[in-house]
Amino acid sequence: MTFILALTPILIILVLMVGLRWSAARAGAAGYLSALVIAVLFFGAGLKLLAYAHAKAWFLSADVLLIIWAAFLLYRVTDEAGAIRIIGKSLPHLTPDIGMQALIIGWVFATFLQGVGGFGVPVAVISPILVGLGFPPLSAVLIPSIGHGWAVTFGSLGSSFTALMASTGMSADEIAPPAALFLGIAGIFTGPIVAFAVGGWKTARRLLLPALLIGLLMASVQFVVATNGFWYIGAFVAGIFGLAIGMPIATRTRNGEKTDGSIDVRALLLSLSGYALLIVITLCIQLIPAVKNALGSVSIQMQFPETSTSLGYVTPAGPGRNIPIFRHTGMILLYTSVLAYFVFRMAGRYKNGSLSNILSGTVKRVMSSSVSIASMVTMAVIMQHAGMTDTIARGLANAVGALYPIIAPWIGALGAFMTGSNTNSNVVFGGLQKRTAELLGYSVPIILAAQTAGAALASVMAPTKVVVGASTAGMIGKEGDVMRKLLVYVGLLIALISVLTVIAVIVSERAAGA
Repeated sequence: MTFILALTPILIILVLMVGLRWSAARAGAAGYLSALVIAVLFFGAGLKLLAYAHAKAWFLSADVLLIIWAAFLLYRVTDEAGAIRIIGKSLPHLTPDIGMQALIIGWVFATFLQGVGGFGVPVAVISPILVGLGFPPLSAVLIPSIGHGWAVTFGSLGSSFTALMASTGMSADEIAPPAALFLGIAGIFTGPIVAFAVGGWKTARRLLLPALLIGLLMASVQFVVATNGFWYIGAFVAGIFGLAIGMPIATRTRNGEKTDGSIDVRALLLSLSGYALLIVITLCIQLIPAVKNALGSVSIQMQFPETSTSLGYVTPAGPGRNIPIFRHTGMILLYTSVLAYFVFRMAGRYKNGSLSNILSGTVKRVMSSSVSIASMVTMAVIMQHAGMTDTIARGLANAVGALYPIIAPWIGALGAFMTGSNTNSNVVFGGLQKRTAELLGYSVPIILAAQTAGAALASVMAPTKVVVGASTAGMIGKEGDVMRKLLVYVGLLIALISVLTVIAVIVSERAAGA
């Protein structure tokens, strides 16, 4: 009975979003309220405990939301200048080979877009491009959906990964290596899967070598970037390298056809200038000690006392999330957005009212997701402090035992499907996965890597994203066809993560016993 009560807030979110198709914001609020009531009535949470839990949740939410708002602001600054449209229009001129077009546009460019924007942007931008090139509408939605899943955790300028760290208290040094490894391997398989989705085994075999070359490069770059302190630009830099190697390969892959090669290089370079600024600003802040120290001198952090429930569950005293105000990832994105705006403005890329469009578009797009994230973060923190998360973890540990490494990615996948994003899944299930791993004696970083990898891959199947893709490709009312196709491809990739998790756990245990 206690297990069911502890699980109720999560079940409420699942039923409301999947069964009744409520928005994440409304369902998150319902989950939060149910967690609050259950924590008080059945788990002995007092007023002091709830007050500190809400304060801690505020810091965690601010840490994540600052990145989300600034990341989408940068995307709107570039999109309003026509940069995304110009980049998208340039790519089809590289090759007339539809298989290679799918790889470069639906996989590599989708990775780049996920790196700089996320929030459903890859599918919304790429699907119409593919339809315009003659791809069937169903393929036009499937290809970018499959293509960007591997880049979600380290995409959106690291918002999903930030949420995982915030909800678990783990550092990037601990989680990034296994997460980048799992997702990198999934990324290598993604290329051939995209080729297969376009033309079956024949196309997959013909493009296997270029797909593997591009995949290995992008996976390696994301791993190196993510594990060396730059996790928030992991997918972004991987996408840039993928385009750098993929474009020359594409021009050589003609399949008996000719390409006009008509690309406006000057316009393309100007369109990429905003993202070039992001790289320069990031490197300056992270690699120049004087700049790094000066911007990092001001931070916000609150020390929280020990709290306990009337039933005896204790949360130890400790600091909350540290937010270095001027060196925060969100602030780096804000600096970039401001500079990029002036670059595009001086280049004459904006019309009258562009600034208003940028700001209003940002607010409209991220307001709903901000409410859902804040409510779900608060729900998760209340559950942790009231002992509800510990109760669920103990129930799972007793129920599945040695099978847990296999199902850990599927728990993350379920969270992403029901909440609509990798970020929300990491918030809702991150603490649960961590506690269950501790109880069973498994490596916490490996299990958390499985959580976020499964959630990233499954997030492309979230109903909200499928609806966006279907609407932009002229498939309104046929969302079920898209989800049935996606289920097969995404299911295979999540199963791959399960296998990798089991292997990683075995290697970890043997290393610990050596």
